[in-house]
Amino acid sequence: MKLFLDSAITDEIKHSLEYWDLDGLTTNPKHINNSGKPFLKVIEEIAELFTGTDKPVSVEVDPHVTDWEQIVEQGIQLSKMSPNFVVKVGASEEGFKAIRELTKQGIRTNATLIFSVAQAWHAARAGAYFISPFIGWKENYGDSTTEFILEVAEMLERHQYDSQIIAAAIRNARQIADVALAGAHCVTAGLVVYQDSMQNPYTVHGEKVFQNAWDATPKS
Repeated sequence: MKLFLDSAITDEIKHSLEYWDLDGLTTNPKHINNSGKPFLKVIEEIAELFTGTDKPVSVEVDPHVTDWEQIVEQGIQLSKMSPNFVVKVGASEEGFKAIRELTKQGIRTNATLIFSVAQAWHAARAGAYFISPFIGWKENYGDSTTEFILEVAEMLERHQYDSQIIAAAIRNARQIADVALAGAHCVTAGLVVYQDSMQNPYTVHGEKVFQNAWDATPKS
């Protein structure tokens, strides 16, 4: 399973590339806003960070645009900015039509805001390169997500679609484990989520035990 960072903050991206050999990046309008920079400036900076790699960077079209032709137009413009860019399109009838047209033009897409297997199927059928089922949001509103990724993965395999699953809106280490076991091809989460997942209270306790033993051992 590939590790993507969900962010538009360049310092976080640089850290993740250096420490984790990050496999890719996902952004969205909220992350762009949190960067504190204009849209074009921040995506140009991100494009530069990934220059010379084949790592995908998902950049979302204007979410106000609901006409498929306008989505395609924006998608083409984004794809020209960097060979790493994957055009992120929200799930809808217009969105799936736009994904189909962009795919015909050889432009990779990421169908985002996927909350059902039916939506994932429409995205895969339209030719989406990535499909992004959202985990954390569903759980926040009381929906069970235990089988969600498993069912999407089964649907893709059974009907031989090439789309890859990016498990998105991940909030904790347990969710990372769940989607890994369920068959997600990629996981995307924030910097802090990954850093927290690298630690465990038992590890901290064990290190303290070993440190105390080390200190108590005669030095000569």
